[in-house]
Amino acid sequence: MNGETGGPKVASGGSEPAGRRTTVDLGRQQRLASRAAILALLLWPVAAVAQSSPPISDASGLDFFRPPENLFQLEYEYRTAPGSTRDVTTQTLNFRYDHAFYLTPTWTVVTRADLPLLARNTINSGNPNGNYLYGIGDADIQAAVIHDLDKRWAVGFGARMFVPTGEDPLGSGKWRVMPIMGFRVALPEISSSSYFEPIFRYDVSVAGDPTRRNISNLQFGPALNIGLPDRWSVTFYPSQDIRFNFGDPITGQTGRLFLPFDVRVGKKIDDHVAASFEVGVPIIKDYPVYNFKGQFRLNVTW
Repeated sequence: MNGETGGPKVASGGSEPAGRRTTVDLGRQQRLASRAAILALLLWPVAAVAQSSPPISDASGLDFFRPPENLFQLEYEYRTAPGSTRDVTTQTLNFRYDHAFYLTPTWTVVTRADLPLLARNTINSGNPNGNYLYGIGDADIQAAVIHDLDKRWAVGFGARMFVPTGEDPLGSGKWRVMPIMGFRVALPEISSSSYFEPIFRYDVSVAGDPTRRNISNLQFGPALNIGLPDRWSVTFYPSQDIRFNFGDPITGQTGRLFLPFDVRVGKKIDDHVAASFEVGVPIIKDYPVYNFKGQFRLNVTW
């Protein structure tokens, strides 16, 4: 007798039987595979965002739906409008700051603040000679949400709030809210910087001096921007100057509609500086917002 038993042979070194070792290895591989799958599911959205294109901005700062990260704008406006005995001239120097928060490659939140300084020669009981009065107008803040549907289409909405910081006759005397909505259609068939951008706003007073005029008017601007060579552009109806008045009448009003011809010419001086000049004259002024409007804007972006 050599002392061997009839049981299974065990390999030297006390290792496990071959069948049990195969089962253990298979279980370990399955656990590793399941963990790898869970990790891939967790990281897939991050990888997808990382591979997406970053938000496309318009360095000129003139495109509402393509905001740069930071914008400082200096705007000078010269405007005449009907008065009780003669035209009233208003000159405005407005300081604007915009900041964009790029939440995702397709979602952006843009904030804005305006501080206008005014000079106006209104004739009233406190200024019978119609001298120029100087001071701060109604400051405002704004927030808007922009969503790019694809490379051609974008939509946006937001709201602006006006604070009655201006004294009579430089301010409205009213707290006002202005909802905003619109969309953008890129027009690469014309040029890479061309687009159609209709925007609607509704300016309504919600509180303030009860003796001052109540404000309630619809504002519309069907902006058509044509990109030209050498960083020039021309935009028809860049401002929301088409108006329908549903509030208290203003001086010289005979109806609800104001329809101007409004055009802007812009030039990108370099990658961070742009300038533009805009002119508006009335076609229909049953609601006489202005007799003439001229604006110069200097935009600095970074």
